[in-house]
Amino acid sequence: MLLSLIALTAQLSLGGKPPPDPRQDLLDAMVEELDRSRAQLTLKENKAPYFVAYQMKDYDGRELVARYGAIFSDETSRDRKLNVDVRVGDYAFDSSFNEDLDFSFSLKGASYLTKKTAPLDDSPAALKTALWLITDEKYKQALFNYLKKKGEDVYSVEDPKRPPSFTKQSPEVLVGPRADFTFNREKWLAFARKASARLAQEKTFFDSETRVSADRIVRYFVNTEGTRLVTESLIYAVHLQAWTRADDGQLLQNSRDFYAPLESQLPDEAELNKLMETMIADLNALRVAPTIDPYTGPAILEADAAGVLFHEAVGHRLEGDRQDNEAEGKTVRGQVGRQVLPPFISVIDDPTTAARAGKQLNGFYGFDEEGVAAQKVALVKDGVLQTYLLSRRPVEGFLQSNGHGRSQGNRKPVARMANLIVESKKKVSAADLKKQLIAEAKKQGKPYGLLIRDITGGNTNTSGFGYQAFKGVPRMVFRVDVNTGKETLVRGVEIVGTPLSSINRIMATGDTEGVFNGFCGAESGMVPVSTVAPAVLLQELELQRALEGKDRPPLIPSPLQTR
Repeated sequence: MLLSLIALTAQLSLGGKPPPDPRQDLLDAMVEELDRSRAQLTLKENKAPYFVAYQMKDYDGRELVARYGAIFSDETSRDRKLNVDVRVGDYAFDSSFNEDLDFSFSLKGASYLTKKTAPLDDSPAALKTALWLITDEKYKQALFNYLKKKGEDVYSVEDPKRPPSFTKQSPEVLVGPRADFTFNREKWLAFARKASARLAQEKTFFDSETRVSADRIVRYFVNTEGTRLVTESLIYAVHLQAWTRADDGQLLQNSRDFYAPLESQLPDEAELNKLMETMIADLNALRVAPTIDPYTGPAILEADAAGVLFHEAVGHRLEGDRQDNEAEGKTVRGQVGRQVLPPFISVIDDPTTAARAGKQLNGFYGFDEEGVAAQKVALVKDGVLQTYLLSRRPVEGFLQSNGHGRSQGNRKPVARMANLIVESKKKVSAADLKKQLIAEAKKQGKPYGLLIRDITGGNTNTSGFGYQAFKGVPRMVFRVDVNTGKETLVRGVEIVGTPLSSINRIMATGDTEGVFNGFCGAESGMVPVSTVAPAVLLQELELQRALEGKDRPPLIPSPLQTR
């Protein structure tokens, strides 16, 4: 490093220049085509675009998949995706639309759709040509939408509270540092083989998998407001998963997932092996655990499970794009300034926080997919709703984005969660939380309460065309006897409920935080997210019977277990 600095200093002192950054050439090419479109793009007497934005995402990925002690997949991938946003009209009323399908979905202009990809070669000319063709298509669609939307507006009652179509934002300019993208392929090949061989040794497991991945995303973004961005991000992951069946045929799985922004921050092999053994023991215990009948009563959700509950039941309902969409249920529309959660609970979403409780957070970023700087947002304070997660699509009373417009690949950004953080003023120790669980179960005349250690995932329905509900799939559920406090592992149920009703029955929380890292899928695709939450004691939680399955396991042993 010292020799490199001396050489660079000598080069600069002699009037030399640092080596050119090829990223700047690509950014300049995007700006040039943007300026050309802004100056020349028009059709007869119709309006020219008032806003144009170009985004290119450069994906570089590695993935290893192993099963039964052997490598099944060893892939290197490279892709560049383009997203072009062309708007006709003005900030107050433009060509944008709310529905998944826009007004231009017709036979007109649909005979050829442009490819939304960019050249892998660093060719400014090829990049500009790809942008030119997509921009032409998007302008025609936008103009069609604008004229159609103006016509549709004739039938609508004028709403003086109708928010503008698009927010005005200050330009952002940043060419960020290069990310040091490493991948110790030989190390991970060896680990994947060993780990998958260990999982295959378990006679009760009929299938298992070990997966290691590394991804670098270089994002280029320019718009007609003057924003110019080049940012890079890394995400590494290790996934361990196994499947078995209980004697009654129920399919059971267990997994461990680890994420980090740097390869060096992943757990080392010894730690991964230790966690894998815990996963194996848990799945074997779950296989012989008794089933439990549907249940309604008090329950403790430990930190990981509580995080998923808040993500599904609260977070999705605070996403701003849902507040004015007629297809949505809008359960918190018009509730700003009112009590929506218990008074000791606050909820924050903070994409600017890289780590919490000693763990890296998946939802960390500097700028969202609309070129807006990420912001910490206090969504709920002491139980009172303060604001929403906002993209550049305004919501009544909130006319500025708070940097939460997110999407996967080249999909249209919408307001999404990043790092959802739940804080509490009513904390007790784990032991006291269990005592309160037992006391509440006795009060309700229940023979036991429930303790839910973790959840494999969840989903929620926010649509106005169905019931407002959420579902979680718990993995390690324990029945807590009210007389002895004994914890017994059980299986065969899933969490269901109406969102705000369930959350408002929180009686107390634990005194330590847990971090749940993963990916969230919604309208704009899969995006990396985190939840940070304490354990919670719910006065009432409903669990219904899970899909049991009656399939037979494999009829003869695995070849690996007969050698």
